[in-house]
Amino acid sequence: MNATLVWSEAGQTQRAVWRSEAALAAPSTVAIADDRTSADAAYRQMEAGTALLWRGDWVNARHLMEALSKRADRRFGAGRGKPAKTAAEAFARHRQTQGERAALLARLLVPVAGDFSVPLRRAQETADACRAAWGEPDGAASVVALRELLAVISAYEWRKKGIPVPAVEGRIYPHYGVFSPVRGEYVDLVARAPLPADCALAFDIGTGSGIIAAILARRGVAQVVATDMDDRALACATENVQKLGLAAAVQLQKADLFPEGRAPLVVCNPPWVPAQPSSPIEYAVYDPDSRMLRGFLGGLAAHLTPGGEGWLILSDLAEHLGLRSREELQGWIAAGGLRVIDRLDTRPQHPKTRDASDPLHAARAAEVTSLWRLGLAGA
Repeated sequence: MNATLVWSEAGQTQRAVWRSEAALAAPSTVAIADDRTSADAAYRQMEAGTALLWRGDWVNARHLMEALSKRADRRFGAGRGKPAKTAAEAFARHRQTQGERAALLARLLVPVAGDFSVPLRRAQETADACRAAWGEPDGAASVVALRELLAVISAYEWRKKGIPVPAVEGRIYPHYGVFSPVRGEYVDLVARAPLPADCALAFDIGTGSGIIAAILARRGVAQVVATDMDDRALACATENVQKLGLAAAVQLQKADLFPEGRAPLVVCNPPWVPAQPSSPIEYAVYDPDSRMLRGFLGGLAAHLTPGGEGWLILSDLAEHLGLRSREELQGWIAAGGLRVIDRLDTRPQHPKTRDASDPLHAARAAEVTSLWRLGLAGA
């Protein structure tokens, strides 16, 4: 059930549905801001814990957000405070400052009408983007952080354009809240790893956008069963396999990890970092206590046919951050009754690997993404 935001405006008590993808509590203190509000004044109020409901021009609201973001960057930027003693400490600080920065900037709010339009001067068309993210409107007015609404709009633009992926001979159309396949190194690993013999069936565990299922189908796997627990991911994957003409080869199922039965190939690209996510989309990156990774390794043997393979696609970033050791990973593999057949490695090419100002630069520069080919122990 959505929470209710309550505030006072022009001497009247006002109420609206409070929307927060990150499940932030509705602000308890709300003031009104408009085109007369300076960035410095707005920042001071927001820093003190007051949320600002914008009643001015939409374009000016976006300019204000840019100005506030720059001020937040100066406050929460790298290089402040004593240097971290360990990579794990640097990561903890990074996550803390990221969270504090996001919480502060989320205090600039905008109204959304019952039809998902924004009742502000010069407001852009937002109804289609909001429907894509939130479903059909129910006529109730709501309030949302401008930062979140801009993310909804940006996601919708990506969904319309799609992301070209040569390995699927087409485009992947990410939905809001579903991780976008912007890092191509793991895609390339799946595209070039040798398929097991007689691989007519494969399971794709935690399919997300459906990209791995689509690659396997393009490579000639006759039937791919792709699972996910998230309804948005299942809808996204369904749209993508349909647009790629692969609906006959890919079956989508809502399941926690594995479908029923066994397959000669079971693939999983779990979240790479054992940490607590702060929003739904971060579940594609952060896996508390390595739950999904350990669940996959612990259940894989029971879902492999004799001579079959499990492909684990995993970055070693967590190892460089001191959050998980290689020995732990190898121990979970052995405890699952598995052995390592081979490992294909690649280095990421994203810009952060070259950004020396990033507090996690050393770990990112050393990162390797691997496809572990796993088989049954003793086979």
